[in-house]
Amino acid sequence: MIPDKELYVSIDVEADGPIPGMNSMLSFGSAVFDINGNLWNTFECNLELLPEATSEVKTMEWWKTQPEAWEHCRKDLLSPSVVMNSYYVNMVHLSEQLNKKLVCIGYPITYDFMFLYWYLMKFAGKSPFSFSGIDIKTIAMMMMKRPYTKIGKSSMPKRWFEGAEKHTHTPLEDAKGQGRMFVNMAREFFSGMVF
Repeated sequence: MIPDKELYVSIDVEADGPIPGMNSMLSFGSAVFDINGNLWNTFECNLELLPEATSEVKTMEWWKTQPEAWEHCRKDLLSPSVVMNSYYVNMVHLSEQLNKKLVCIGYPITYDFMFLYWYLMKFAGKSPFSFSGIDIKTIAMMMMKRPYTKIGKSSMPKRWFEGAEKHTHTPLEDAKGQGRMFVNMAREFFSGMVF
């Protein structure tokens, strides 16, 4: 059964540390695809820092190696409250307009969803995805029949990356790339192709 009643919301988060609340989400992007690979919506915003949060030293050292991505995520800053409420309305409107359920996806879903869900609940009081998401690497593990810790993008079939944007640590481009990768994998899985 092809899941034609679902929209896949690929998310990518950039932050200044590992934990929402203690650290701030700097920027996030999302790209919404259907199972056929059609891109229905994109969203990207850079956020003001949480006043009560601090930056983690190790993460900030990593950011020093990514000057272009850092510059990208620190311009045109908006308040988290404005961004989260706008994003929630945007996603719900799309879901209702197309009469499809939203499914959050990420690579890794645990990090990105943790930040986005925390911010949505704190500043909007609700999430358009409920509290679940799909991890792309877990799907790869099942399709490749290999241990989770033994696979990475470099060991995955090149065909899964067809049409995917380069990973640049800019949220929207990364969200689009991950979304295209997911669609390629999902279409292959639902076609019944044996790996």
